[in-house]
Amino acid sequence: MTKIVAHETPARPARRLCGPARGALLVLGFVCTAIGIAGIILPGLPGTVFLLIAAWAFSRSSERFHVWLYEHPRFGRTVRDWHAHRVIPVRAKVAALSMMALTALGLVWLADGDWRMPAISGGVMALVALWIVTRPSRVGAGRADSAA
Repeated sequence: MTKIVAHETPARPARRLCGPARGALLVLGFVCTAIGIAGIILPGLPGTVFLLIAAWAFSRSSERFHVWLYEHPRFGRTVRDWHAHRVIPVRAKVAALSMMALTALGLVWLADGDWRMPAISGGVMALVALWIVTRPSRVGAGRADSAA
């Protein structure tokens, strides 16, 4: 029995996996959903990215939970906006960039004089930050409005 959803869903569903891979993706989906919900409640924890990972994991492992997350009254809009328009809300951008900056500072503090790990991690985080900042912040926004 297929549930009819009110919002537009992908025209071609992702290939579903079987066996242990399906089980692993279900667990990943549930863990990321829990972290995503915690991220909405706890300041500084980026919940959006975990909800997007959960949506991907469920799309490969469980149509039921994928539709549940996609249609959820609180979390569904973010997932749908990302799927349809590749939008990252400003609040999610600020949370992600803040956490990356705090992590980079923590690595520098813990490095004890060895610059290699903070430099490599900082470089990777800078590339990810650049990618995040260049995504639109709302549906219909052009590239000029995409900065956080």
